[in-house]
Amino acid sequence: MAARRASDLFVECLEAEGVKHVFGIPGEETLDLNESLADSSIQFVPVRHEQGGAYMADVYGRLTGRAGVCLGTLGPGATNLVTAVADAYLDRAPLVALTGQGDLERMHKESHQYIDVERIMRPITKWNARLSDPAIIPEVVRKAFKVAESEKRGATHIELPEDVMAAETEGEPLPKRRNPQTEPSARELLRAADQIRGAINPVALAGNGVVRAGAAPALREFARATGIPVAETFMGKGLLDADDPLALGSVGLQSGDYRMAGFEDADVVLAIGYDLVEHSPQHWNPNRDKKVICIDSLPAEVDAYFMPEVELVGDIYHILTRLAEECRHVPHSGGSNRLREVVRGRFEAARDDQHFPMQPPRALYEIRRALGRQDILISDVGLHKLWIGRMFPAYEPNTVLIANGLAGMGFAVPAAIAAKLVHPGRKVVAVNGDGGFLMNSQELETAMRLKTPFVSVIWENQQYGSIVWKQDKKFGRHFGVDFTNPDFVKFAESFGMPAWRCEGVDDFPRHLEHALGLDVPSLIVLPIDYSIDVAISEELGTETVAT
Repeated sequence: MAARRASDLFVECLEAEGVKHVFGIPGEETLDLNESLADSSIQFVPVRHEQGGAYMADVYGRLTGRAGVCLGTLGPGATNLVTAVADAYLDRAPLVALTGQGDLERMHKESHQYIDVERIMRPITKWNARLSDPAIIPEVVRKAFKVAESEKRGATHIELPEDVMAAETEGEPLPKRRNPQTEPSARELLRAADQIRGAINPVALAGNGVVRAGAAPALREFARATGIPVAETFMGKGLLDADDPLALGSVGLQSGDYRMAGFEDADVVLAIGYDLVEHSPQHWNPNRDKKVICIDSLPAEVDAYFMPEVELVGDIYHILTRLAEECRHVPHSGGSNRLREVVRGRFEAARDDQHFPMQPPRALYEIRRALGRQDILISDVGLHKLWIGRMFPAYEPNTVLIANGLAGMGFAVPAAIAAKLVHPGRKVVAVNGDGGFLMNSQELETAMRLKTPFVSVIWENQQYGSIVWKQDKKFGRHFGVDFTNPDFVKFAESFGMPAWRCEGVDDFPRHLEHALGLDVPSLIVLPIDYSIDVAISEELGTETVAT
């Protein structure tokens, strides 16, 4: 076998893993890697900030189930990746981060731009390693992808010292094998079925784990077969069709959500793909008196308010299919439609709302009307995220993308680029606040260069709206939250992007319809009025989730 450059072998290993894109910024310490990428089948996507590239990899992984790959060089390049890598870690999105590094021989001493990136990445990755020898490249790459794509999915990291990547080596990629699926024992499955059959007011809470497992069809059939209604977390939106009579809506924003969805009266709660990183179980099991059946890909997290009677660990799709057969035709009357009715009533009433600046329900009503059932809405982080999580109807999983683990601002624009790369035939709208938009707005250039036609909608109010809301509730005033904005239309036009500012309530639907028909990215500025409370109703209680 002829010797070749280690970076060539590394890229061959990426190709063997099915990598189609690497999002990042090249550096002096990644010269060999980028040279090898140039002669490969992988598209290297230069971005304008490493965080933007990592968010693209994050959402690429979330939508495909295959690890997205991002690249930064040593020092500041690596630290710029950190926020979005941490987002993938907490949102359970498969991602492999690659960082350049100086030569091995200078890591023991003070050196230009050298910091211990491996230690920085340790708390925000499932696994990370330094490539200390070219001979271990096939093993390290295979493990990074296997760990990232195994449940619970998440981020991994490989550090690439410059001298190692330039060295000569031999070797071949290791074959990719499908990760094995486990199944619960027949005894545990029958125990769970007995608990369900004996329940008087059961209710289900479904989260991101069901989305990752591709188990929405099995969940819908389980609900239909058993009559057990399903509430969704923000990241589980669309698991049930929003119009399904068994859909209780999205819960977790306020303390009254669970009570109004029937959790207070529930004797059995089925936690299906539910992740505590989204919402604490204390909000729906405050007295620790619910019988909990946990259905997930891994054993349950330890929490005093989440102590399952039965754990069914394994392939969520298979487990739900088996339970549907065991519990079919058992009449159940759990759950309550009160939350759904309050939220849906406010949403549908918004069609006649003539306020301008526009209020959030009307803005979401127009976006929902403009998008098809498979089209994608992406929410940045801010007060608009709470409105979207609370009110926007979803009909299929992964059609409303919300960062709800780490919840970092600046998510939406790079996320929309990745969504269009994965689903070029779908319409994509990214809703940003005017606070979060400028945190990664530089990626508009990337979008124009790639010709990924999505619509950025900026809800403009010149404040950090969610903090205003919470300060006003807690102190009766707000402080340190006001700012000014550039002319966003001229800003977008400087990238060659069509853009419009809404001057009246009828402008938004007209501009949105036009923008969604274009073959280039575009931007709409929508002045927004947050004077109405996202709480909607006093009955829903105080908020329980951070923006």
